[in-house]
Amino acid sequence: MTARKPTPALKAFGSEVTRLREEAGISRAELARLATVSRSYISQVENGATRCRKDFAERLDEVLDTSTALADGWEDLLRTTPYPQFFADFPMAEGSAVLLRSYQETFVYGLFQIEEYMRALLTREADFEGRMRRQAILNSKSPPVISLVLGESTLYREVGGPDVMNAQLERLLEVSEWENVTLQVARTAHYRGISGSFTLATQENGDELLYQETTTGGMTSNDRADILFVVKVLTALQGRALSVADSREFIRKVASDRWMRT
Repeated sequence: MTARKPTPALKAFGSEVTRLREEAGISRAELARLATVSRSYISQVENGATRCRKDFAERLDEVLDTSTALADGWEDLLRTTPYPQFFADFPMAEGSAVLLRSYQETFVYGLFQIEEYMRALLTREADFEGRMRRQAILNSKSPPVISLVLGESTLYREVGGPDVMNAQLERLLEVSEWENVTLQVARTAHYRGISGSFTLATQENGDELLYQETTTGGMTSNDRADILFVVKVLTALQGRALSVADSREFIRKVASDRWMRT
């Protein structure tokens, strides 16, 4: 199998293999023995230096007792991903992240969207199913720490009708109480350096992948300059946004004043 220059997608897949192997409590050498390959090949897969075949991903699932997690990951990201090309690198990185930092100025953060809200936004069933799969990380044994800033307009922008919006804001209030979630609302204003939604996924080993939305779709980057810029502007934005407690009260007020039927 041909060695390749690591790409974000291959590195993300490799990070997931590493995470599942470590959760199983076995070494690379032991995994290589159980999967009947060399230790160096396991290293190449985990480092993102090679694109394995799907039957090998299935073999790893069997050895690690991970159902179809890696086979699904291979299918989604390394061959026929249902996500748009510009987003294809990101879901695996998101799924194995220990920290997710995001600013959303147009719609509610995808991981916190309720099904009815998603259905109103997504016309393709594959896109809906892909987003539902992404949300599975919220119920994992070790969910990521999530730091989210929502632009005020996301709470007022009608998606799916008043009942859907009211239920969606109730969902935001629910997740805002989770220990691993920090949710703030940024009132409508000019914030220097902010020009669109973005999410930064940080892995346990410190690797990071940035996804930024654009008018024509979006882009991913692991360029350190891009990531440092986003971290700086997000830190400043968090300082100006409403506090966590005030954000909850603001969401409650919008739900009551704008979306709750009388």
